Amino acid sequence: MTVTKSISERGKATRFGHDWPGERCGAKTRRGTECRRPAYKQNGRCGLHGVKSTGARTTDGLQRISTSNLKHGHYTKDKLAKRRRSAEVGRECRAQLKIIEQRLIAAGLLDC
Repeated sequence: MTVTKSISERGKATRFGHDWPGERCGAKTRRGTECRRPAYKQNGRCGLHGVKSTGARTTDGLQRISTSNLKHGHYTKDKLAKRRRSAEVGRECRAQLKIIEQRLIAAGLLDC
């Protein structure tokens, strides 16, 4: 003799209605209310609020995240250093030109 559940009893353990007695997530939603989804046992949060991903841990994974979040690279460290070096070279050139100009004026070869 096989015991079968009636249609109203099937899936009752997996229903998460307002009167479900299990633990709820409780994280703050965008609307400002508490999340009512069922929580996982690990940390008491649902799949949307903290269980699914722990983030990248390897250097390769961290590098992939960094390159995927890079929009244009205008403010990366290497480009900033290159711009600083170019500005420094420009200042040195202007300083040398000023010295040459002063020497030419002192020698009487250039009128200001």
